[in-house]
Amino acid sequence: MNWPYVLSNAIVLACIYGTLAIGISITWSSLGLLNLAYGFIFALSGYGAWLTHQYVSAWTPGSLHGAVIMIAGIATGALGGVLVCALAFIPVHDKPNFTIRGMIATLAISLMGSQLLLWWFGPRSKSLPEIFGASKLTVFGLVLTADKIGNVVVSILMLLVVLTWMRSSRRGLEIRAMMMNPHAASIVGIGVRRTSFYVMAITGGLAGLSAVLLSQTYYIQPFNGLTPMIKGVSIALCGGLGSVPGAVIAALLLGLNEAMTSVALGGQYVLMTQFLLIILIILVRPRGIAGLLDKAREA
Repeated sequence: MNWPYVLSNAIVLACIYGTLAIGISITWSSLGLLNLAYGFIFALSGYGAWLTHQYVSAWTPGSLHGAVIMIAGIATGALGGVLVCALAFIPVHDKPNFTIRGMIATLAISLMGSQLLLWWFGPRSKSLPEIFGASKLTVFGLVLTADKIGNVVVSILMLLVVLTWMRSSRRGLEIRAMMMNPHAASIVGIGVRRTSFYVMAITGGLAGLSAVLLSQTYYIQPFNGLTPMIKGVSIALCGGLGSVPGAVIAALLLGLNEAMTSVALGGQYVLMTQFLLIILIILVRPRGIAGLLDKAREA
């Protein structure tokens, strides 16, 4: 087995899926919402980036072409997150059995939204251009393409920007307070409704970035967000819902598993081996690799 090739693919996959999983963890730990509408947000972001490529990017300089497409995908994802917040979180967040109601509402939005995308854009796949170019770099005999390097660098930079903003800005501190103790945060005057829009916009933007980066490999389709959503939720569960470091560790483990399975057995066995690994992790650590569920969530 070509280990350098496997490790490079594992890091790329971990960065893309980890970005989505961290958004899921932030949403859960701050709002108590397990957002199953990320599949729709993912697909919507891909189409937003594609429309920008079709109608806007022709007016931009070639050097900024990829950046404009990426920003469009992130902005579309943030808009989708705000839409899900208004439709699924705000109406039910103070109702009994909120967790179940939120899961059902976000799943319904995902299914209906994907059907709307199918009706509007049709079943034919769309594709994005090479955002990072077609150059290659050889390191110790391993050929690294521009899209691999770009995916890793952009994912890490995006996460650093989000985490830095959450540590230094007023809105970010409010989100962190809700992640630590939502009940105490509401007592000291942090508005759940207002803060939820910031949370959903940020995590939707992370999903949009994942969609643009993954669309360098896969085509854009109305239902192509289902598999990334499943993998994102799986990584968040394995890492421990609400734990960003746990999500990073789980993303590396599942990314390595996917890369090794694709090389050794074939891509059709990836989900099978991933769920076997997830079951093993949950059996050993029922609450995830690094996560401890908030007691308020269990009450």
